[in-house]
Amino acid sequence: MTLVTLKDVLQPALRDGYAVAGLVTLGWEDMRAYVAAAEAEGCPVILQAGPSCREHTPLPVLGAMFRNLAEGASVPVVAHLDHGYTAEDCRIAIDSGFTSVMFDGSRKPLAENIEETTAIAAMAHAAGVSCEGEIGFVGYSGGENSAGTDPEEAARFARETGVDAMAISVGNVHLQQDKQGGLDEARIRAIEAVTEVPLVIHGGSGVPVAQRSALARGSAICKFNIGTELRMAFGQALRKAVDRDPNRFDRVQILKETHDPLVAATRTVLRAFKSV
Repeated sequence: MTLVTLKDVLQPALRDGYAVAGLVTLGWEDMRAYVAAAEAEGCPVILQAGPSCREHTPLPVLGAMFRNLAEGASVPVVAHLDHGYTAEDCRIAIDSGFTSVMFDGSRKPLAENIEETTAIAAMAHAAGVSCEGEIGFVGYSGGENSAGTDPEEAARFARETGVDAMAISVGNVHLQQDKQGGLDEARIRAIEAVTEVPLVIHGGSGVPVAQRSALARGSAICKFNIGTELRMAFGQALRKAVDRDPNRFDRVQILKETHDPLVAATRTVLRAFKSV
């Protein structure tokens, strides 16, 4: 069994100059493909259950799925709750066998975010589970605007909460379908100068691949969350499978045809984060 915590994979990444992909899952097909891709590339992977995934499948079921995949994997696998909005979300995830929880208090005032994140980090650590927090607010393409992370607030947040990883807002945006954005490297360097915790980029699909690679190898950013990019690859493969034979109705046979294209797309994503 290669189930590990977030801290287990991020501390070596911070030390050795690479990043680990936090891959946003929606169901069994993508989870399985992500682990297969990580095995092919010989690197760890973080399987993430976000809010939309949890609307579709209960956390105890997701925890069992993640753990089942980890048991048979040859690479380290993290079972991670993405964007837990309440202490109850995080508690259920821990009880369901997740090895890492991300509490998102980024919409709250700083003091409240610190207080709540500190309590959840303590709960997680008592259970042998890692905790990620967020300071600043990462917005959504076509939705809420971002609020950039203030370096001094980030230093206080990291120091007082005891989180194992810290998500920051430095020009990244959730649900971005192109790679025309780019991160504010000056802000990243300012945050690095006053913190020691591994940093996390949400909305990694919108970051140009060359910048992902450069920051993975030359900054404290140790985790990039990738969702939209791989959802698009899955959707394209699914459309081709459906259109190939309009008379087919067996969804298991149709979904099988998404596996190889999604593994290939995921391997491309993972390669960009490896050390030189």
